Amino acid sequence: MNNRTINAFGSLSPGGRRNFTDTLRAENAGAILLAIGTVLALIWANSPWRDSYTDLSNTVVGPASLHLNLSIADWATDGLLTIFFFVVGLELKREFVTGQLRNPATAAVPIVAAVGGMITPAAVYTLVNLAHGGPSMGGWAIPVATDIAFAVAVLTLFGRSLPVALRAFLLTLAVVDDLLGIVVIAVLYADGLAFGWLGAALLMIGVLAGLTRRHVTAWILVPLAVLAWAFMHLSGVHATIAGVLIGFTVPALARDGEDRSVAERWEHRWRPVSAGLAVPVFALFAAGVSLSPDALATTLTEPAAQGVILGLVAGKPLGIMLATFALVTLTRAALDQRVTWLDLLAVAAVSGIGFTVALLIGELSFAPGTPQSEPVKAGILIGSLASAVIGGLLLTWRSRAHERRRRASSRGTAGRQPGERRGAA
Repeated sequence: MNNRTINAFGSLSPGGRRNFTDTLRAENAGAILLAIGTVLALIWANSPWRDSYTDLSNTVVGPASLHLNLSIADWATDGLLTIFFFVVGLELKREFVTGQLRNPATAAVPIVAAVGGMITPAAVYTLVNLAHGGPSMGGWAIPVATDIAFAVAVLTLFGRSLPVALRAFLLTLAVVDDLLGIVVIAVLYADGLAFGWLGAALLMIGVLAGLTRRHVTAWILVPLAVLAWAFMHLSGVHATIAGVLIGFTVPALARDGEDRSVAERWEHRWRPVSAGLAVPVFALFAAGVSLSPDALATTLTEPAAQGVILGLVAGKPLGIMLATFALVTLTRAALDQRVTWLDLLAVAAVSGIGFTVALLIGELSFAPGTPQSEPVKAGILIGSLASAVIGGLLLTWRSRAHERRRRASSRGTAGRQPGERRGAA
């Protein structure tokens, strides 16, 4: 019988480290732009020109004959955000083929942690709403997702001295989180399925899959991808799912004579469009909520907003910690020797930053104009900000602890005599 202990935080391959550092750089820039879009939305929506914000958001553009007469806010949600989900699909494909998720032993802990980090906030949301008579049960999925851009940015800013394995853990957990969030959107928010259009969308995606394997120029594929998106929109499945599926079809292994796979090249090419345009514009039209005292008072008394805030701030880290503890206790999985449970708690707190996907699920759960719509958006902002502050403080504390430990270890090593050093070795 093999009694070898499974290392829950396996080290990254050279290619994985390169992709990981590239992701950190891109996500930091994306987080800054996302924050700018959010702040602009809040300022505009609370300024004397708030009516112009509402009018622009509700302006309808597109051909009604094709059922594409959408408001600008809907174009940002259903259209531009598809680019974000396309990049997520590319990232997921790469992780499953060449990254952490290809190894079941290494991926087990972040996968289980991600599942726990989705079940618990959903349960917290449900309990809060049941305590108020269950008026807004349809929003249970809102606090389940982690925003990769913000979470990684906070970790990078405040956790500089933490082990790299812990950073890889958060990235893998967030990727799995996104995948599960996509499944939730695809399954629970399909509206009046039209199987003919769905079949046309899947057929078009299949054509794209075949063409990407035949060295077809990427820009020739764009019109076909737009058609796949339109067919998915007409099918009743949320149109952003087309972006994920297209991303999954892209080859993630380098072909003969190539130093990088098509998925890696396309992710490198499209990530700036996602981080620099799609997500900030989505935030501009999704995050514009009133911050007046009356609106904030309504937010804090609305069961749906309460469930979202508690789900993000408390449910998310609690679920991650409980799931990880159960796996480590009941199996041969083990934390990396350099990682403590307090380190994991700091990262779990950061995972409560749910923004992009949370706002999307919030809009799908509560249509604009419903009593819950604005309070839920405000709840996502409050819960995400609170998680960022709590996580930042915990990361700073743990980072300083690791830095002190390293300095003490360096002083101890420097103070030994050469003979002692050799004997210790």
